[in-house]
Amino acid sequence: MKLSGWDDTIVALATAPGIGAIGVIRLSGNNAIGIINDLFPSKDLNKQKTHTLHVGFIKEGEKDIDEVVISLYKNPKSYTGEDVVEISCHGSPYVLEEVLQACIRRGARLAKPGEFTQRAFLNGKLDLTQAEAVADVIASETEAVHNTALQQMKGGFSNDIKRLREQLINFAALIELELDFGEEDVEFADRTKLKTLIDEILQEIKKLINSFQLGNILKNGVTAVIAGRPNAGKSTLLNALLNEERAIVTNIAGTTRDTIEEKLVVNGIIFRLIDTAGIREATDVIEKIGIEKSLEKINSAGILIYVFDVNANSEIEVLEDIQKLKKDNQPILLVANKIDTVDKAHLGMLSYSINEMNGNDYPIFEVSALNKVQIDDLKSYLPSLVLSEKINTNQTIVVNSRHYASLKECELSLEKVQAALGTNVSSDFLSLDIRHALQSLGEITGEILHDRDILGTIFGKFCIGK
Repeated sequence: MKLSGWDDTIVALATAPGIGAIGVIRLSGNNAIGIINDLFPSKDLNKQKTHTLHVGFIKEGEKDIDEVVISLYKNPKSYTGEDVVEISCHGSPYVLEEVLQACIRRGARLAKPGEFTQRAFLNGKLDLTQAEAVADVIASETEAVHNTALQQMKGGFSNDIKRLREQLINFAALIELELDFGEEDVEFADRTKLKTLIDEILQEIKKLINSFQLGNILKNGVTAVIAGRPNAGKSTLLNALLNEERAIVTNIAGTTRDTIEEKLVVNGIIFRLIDTAGIREATDVIEKIGIEKSLEKINSAGILIYVFDVNANSEIEVLEDIQKLKKDNQPILLVANKIDTVDKAHLGMLSYSINEMNGNDYPIFEVSALNKVQIDDLKSYLPSLVLSEKINTNQTIVVNSRHYASLKECELSLEKVQAALGTNVSSDFLSLDIRHALQSLGEITGEILHDRDILGTIFGKFCIGK
């Protein structure tokens, strides 16, 4: 597959910009070795073996730029499948820019975002799912996300898709053969075996589709809004969960005027905690704006953590607030705060009344956010609100919305085949739907790409230099 700029030699900074001990500049293309050879008089790199390191000075004319280590990777044994050179310089922004500009003056051009990995895909070093997993590994914020992306980068998901395609292709070939002998009314594909195969493949496709909910949670996290009335202890709870003084806490009602957002990782799940303004009738314009923003956040939240003061709020007030705030299918966690200020009998009656009145619909945690009582238990409970089972990153988990969309298309096509097999439909209709299913699976790995713009969309999200 040829694209514009395919024959160019590209160059980019492969490490994060800024001052550091080391900065790495990467080149890839037919002239990568020649460009650096002109700047590296210590050795003739054309005569060196692949996968070797070479120490010396980068020089432009008589000017010494930096003492560097050159890493040499000759095609096809490189990340991109082309000649690749990596220059490990001292991490001065001035030095790195000088080396970059020296390469550009000798014919290299600055790489676009993701262009190194795009070339690896186009040269057959990676399939599309593996290439996308590279970006996920770089962006991973938790062990679970990292392990899932690594599994995909190693080809786990690709192998699953390729195996399903191969099974379908074998039967598709027999169906196509029947079309060639249409006038002779012969059957090469056993319809009973085909139905069994479709049932088995559909079961696996549905399993992958169902894993996307978990994959989306792992990759993007869950928004958890902490809401409640003024002085319920919302900001204190945020500080306790984070184990740091992130939000200002006073005994003045309405202290929090704007939302505060912080990240908490529990058992591999990212929870984006949002502390909100207390819900009440606003006393001024600023508080009114804060409450309106709070309601917007609550409406879009994945989880609602409703905090109430066991001294100040009755069970009726709590349930009235929940009825006003909750949305359909939104997990809700009730947090009875300030338990250190009441006796156990009062606390027991309050929790009992709430459970009785709401039919045990919402779990209740009794805590003292100020003294961090039961906070660890509350924190450990959060994943159960969004996960039905323990995370197993050794299994294939779909984390990419593009893959999910293609799997849904494949499912639809196979369900049509499944329905048609029960009605003795003709081979040409079966063939059409099987082709659509194969196309959907092929689009996941990049074996079938009708729209080349999809590559720009996928690789444009990468960082420059990868």
